[in-house]
Amino acid sequence: MTHTQRTIRTQVAIVGAGPAGLVLACVLLRAGISVEIVERQSREAVERRARAGLVEHRVVEYLRAHRLADGLVAHGVQHGWCDFLSLGERLRVDYAAHTGGAAHWVYPQQFLVRDLITALEEAGGRPHFARPATAVHAPAGGQPRLRCPGFVVEADYLVGCDGHHGITRDALPAAVRDDVSHRYPYDWLTVLTEVDRPVEGVVYAVHERGFAGMMPRTGRLARCYLQVPAEDTLARWPRERVREELDTRLHTAHGGLPRIGRLTDTGILRMRSTISQRLRHGRVFLAGDAAHLLAPAGAKGMNAAVADAADLAEALVRHYRDRDDTALDAYSARRLEEVWRVQAFADRLLTLLNTSTADGHDARFALRLKLEHIRRLAETGPFGTDFARQYAGAGALLPPAPTPATGPETP
Repeated sequence: MTHTQRTIRTQVAIVGAGPAGLVLACVLLRAGISVEIVERQSREAVERRARAGLVEHRVVEYLRAHRLADGLVAHGVQHGWCDFLSLGERLRVDYAAHTGGAAHWVYPQQFLVRDLITALEEAGGRPHFARPATAVHAPAGGQPRLRCPGFVVEADYLVGCDGHHGITRDALPAAVRDDVSHRYPYDWLTVLTEVDRPVEGVVYAVHERGFAGMMPRTGRLARCYLQVPAEDTLARWPRERVREELDTRLHTAHGGLPRIGRLTDTGILRMRSTISQRLRHGRVFLAGDAAHLLAPAGAKGMNAAVADAADLAEALVRHYRDRDDTALDAYSARRLEEVWRVQAFADRLLTLLNTSTADGHDARFALRLKLEHIRRLAETGPFGTDFARQYAGAGALLPPAPTPATGPETP
């Protein structure tokens, strides 16, 4: 028996209810543009998905401008400095002072996602949770179609925010999926840990045994990282070994840092970066992790994803409001230029933080060079200012997209 599926007609269809997809949907709906967003996971799973925790200055300002930052501002904590530990010294980089006040907000990604879902519903949006896209039809010159269990979405434009292995990317021609990738010669073990008091700011330890980091989260929780050999496994890292290595590299007993308690949520980040060379095929666009996977240095992944959404939202508003496709046509080139700039910064930071284990390498020499580099970051001057601006995400993403006085016209 053939079952007829209902057809939903919309202007913009979005696959993936992460930060990029939700920000894009909220801004478009408030501009009077119809949106349908589908997500393979349940609402509960999406709202529990713990990932990033630092939100850049420019992203916060953009969310404020679009009335999407109320929860973040009310419950997040602002941080404007980070500390580097190396060779027995602790150096503070006061990046807020170097940038005239640009700082990060500590606000877990799952909290931001929860806020964005609420804002989307208040704007009249109804996300389709637990409705995975099972097929994408993306003709080069025609309108895209999205098939889900129980319905089909027909749209003017489709935006894939469903990750690097999502169905949107897989439906595009091989030329669009041609990526540029880099595999770093180490990985990071990551663990969520209880601490005896809140972490006051990000701490980077540059140690002869490898990098370690302690990042603030909410309350008495911290996200910690350990540099481990590439392709290492969790089986080689029982919790007691993780605790001992964190204590050694972070010097928690005498370094003035919170003491590490119970460890939870342990995993290994495979340290690689992958950037697509094209973010558009006809009427289909890629954003967030579907467009680029950035190694987690300086908390750039989620922030770059929101920047994609902000850019694409502005371009789509211009298309519908002004019938101006200039910004839409240049989306891919514009975003790739910015993403490569962010990747270059992340690569420099990773080189500074991680320790080489190459044969014949004198760790003392390398650590001393790294320490001198850190001193320059901490000093007032162009070197420290450039780092601070890129690290904090100083400046603005885009001006808020104006809300049209009347509903947009469908092309």
